[in-house]
Amino acid sequence: MKRVAILISGRGSNMAALISAVRDGKIDATLVGVISNRADAAGLAIAAREGVATQVVEHRAYSDRATFEVELGRAIDALEPDLIVLAGFMRVLSAAFVERYAGRLMNIHPSLLPAYPGLHTHRKALEDGVRIHGCTVHFVTATVDHGPIVAQGAVAVRDDDNEASLAARVLDVEHAILSHAVRWFCADRLVIGGGAVRVKQGRADVPALIVPLAE
Repeated sequence: MKRVAILISGRGSNMAALISAVRDGKIDATLVGVISNRADAAGLAIAAREGVATQVVEHRAYSDRATFEVELGRAIDALEPDLIVLAGFMRVLSAAFVERYAGRLMNIHPSLLPAYPGLHTHRKALEDGVRIHGCTVHFVTATVDHGPIVAQGAVAVRDDDNEASLAARVLDVEHAILSHAVRWFCADRLVIGGGAVRVKQGRADVPALIVPLAE
């Protein structure tokens, strides 16, 4: 059974979705711990209530990123994870750190990458007038918000959307695709090659999403 560690910085809703999926038997894995770079992250209390071990490696306690990453690496390695999931972990990691965990560092990002890397993705989508927005699970590489894509999920952008309403619908999809991606990893169904990810026995016959629909 694969060992999974989760890194968070805030409310931990994606983390909570993973905990629920493991608890309900949808993911065959052991959650070995949740690590936050912020002591005030609300997700820590959620993990503790669910019986998952928590730890804080407060980035503000260290003088530079390199020192912080040394301590973060020690905390991760002590858990001996097969997979590290960045579930709303809001720190940019160095190329050396990412390489250390290559192929087992997974991130969820609130846009259809490669569109809108970085912050304020929903605002940017609304400003550009896109009709379809969504989220991406990918393996982490040295380039921020890039790396081999595991799964993507899309929602229609409504004419009356604002950042909050769009973010809420995308978040529901984040919970779903992240749980799928972690389940596939734990079942050894993900194959990385040529900068892309193939899901063994994955379905390709997904219907088209057209927005807006013609009458």
